[in-house]
Amino acid sequence: MDSATQERPPHTPVAAPLAGPVPAAPPDRTPRTGRLPDWLSGWSIEQRVLAGFGLVFAGILVISVVSYRNTSVVVENSRLDSRSHDLIQLLGSIQEALVAAESGHRRYLVTGDESYLKAHQALAEQMPEYTRYLHALVGGETEQQERLTRLESLIKQQLDIEADAIKRRTELGAEAVRHLALPGVAKRELDTIHHLIGDLENRERQSARARVLESASSTRNTIALLGLGALLQLVLLGSVYYLIHHDITARRRVAAELRRQGELLQAANKELEAFSYSVSHDLRAPLRHIDGYAALLAKTAGESLNDKAQRYLQTISDSAKQMGQLIDDLLVFSRMGRQEMLRSTVNLNQLVKTVIHDLRLDLQGKAISWTIGSLPEVPGDPAMLRQVFMNLLSNAVKFTATRPEPRIEIGATQEAPGEVTVFVRDNGVGFDMQYVNKLFGVFQRLHRNDEFEGTGIGLANVRRIIHRHGGRTWAEGAIDRGATFYLSLPMKRIAS
Repeated sequence: MDSATQERPPHTPVAAPLAGPVPAAPPDRTPRTGRLPDWLSGWSIEQRVLAGFGLVFAGILVISVVSYRNTSVVVENSRLDSRSHDLIQLLGSIQEALVAAESGHRRYLVTGDESYLKAHQALAEQMPEYTRYLHALVGGETEQQERLTRLESLIKQQLDIEADAIKRRTELGAEAVRHLALPGVAKRELDTIHHLIGDLENRERQSARARVLESASSTRNTIALLGLGALLQLVLLGSVYYLIHHDITARRRVAAELRRQGELLQAANKELEAFSYSVSHDLRAPLRHIDGYAALLAKTAGESLNDKAQRYLQTISDSAKQMGQLIDDLLVFSRMGRQEMLRSTVNLNQLVKTVIHDLRLDLQGKAISWTIGSLPEVPGDPAMLRQVFMNLLSNAVKFTATRPEPRIEIGATQEAPGEVTVFVRDNGVGFDMQYVNKLFGVFQRLHRNDEFEGTGIGLANVRRIIHRHGGRTWAEGAIDRGATFYLSLPMKRIAS
């Protein structure tokens, strides 16, 4: 077929291929900006911007994660500092309670006044609660837990010794415990308890100082990281701005070049138009003279000429007529590229019926079997699309002329959304698929002129018109097995 690769249609040509060479564009003297790296210059502006903002987002994400981790460390250290503070306060309260209980206990041993035992009794009642609270505040620190276990044992031992002394004082009197009243019954245990409490407090203060240093370091790191992140984001955003600015500059340069090329093409189109008028007027007169004088010569000297000379004159006349038809077809082909499209909705069913009716003179009484399927309405230029079907159907009629039972089928299929494919199929002489790429070219013919008349421009016009409508053209065929010509048209309007 004509487009075995199913190519997309090129842009609408603004000049017909009749003119001479287009003047060369002047060299681009636009100042160049700084060059981008080779690996980056191949990226589109969207890819560059997305890459830049992707890096910015990645930087923000990394900074957020690290800042969150550092902030979590500071918050956790603050919580641990509060726990250490509570622990130190509780140890101080226990130490005061121990001192008060030991002092009241000695006074009781001397005086026997039970009011002095209130501190001892309060300590004995509250000690289990103190112990649970202490273990909760220490948490999972093994060394501190071991100290608390030993402290709990010593306090219990002190309370048991003091309780035993109270019992002896109650049962045996003051003389039995007089030697214990002045030094205290648990002096050694109390000293050890004070030492353990001091160790616990020192350990907590050391941990608190270490956490303060860690929190300060995390805070400094977070501040430095935020500053670095802000700088990185500024650099990345600046890079994105540079890329956008570079792209805008490049686009302006390309736009300026396109404007210059447009001016050159406009000038070339004017030359083409002048050339078309020259072809239309200047070349027609000599052809008319050739045809007219050949006819006059045949009329005046026809009887004196032999068959061979008369055949020569007929060949001259036919060639002049064919040259005139070729000029007309070239002018139509040239105008088709410049003609403004009139957008409307075209009923293809009605259009095909009208074309078949206009071809009735070419049929010359031939009994052609027409099969017309359901054709859709499409947006397009009615006159241009009429020219398309006139060329396709007249070709089908021409190339089925040698068939005893000529058949022509017109139908449509919708293989892709938003696009309809129309086909014209015949059982004519067909063509060799190895020459399919020549079908839609100007002056490209696959049959001799003595076999089938034509100028080789009709299918080129078909392709140009369909491309201007945003569609595609292709063909399939085989020798002596007919041919099928396809054209696709969008179902929605596009800009011309």
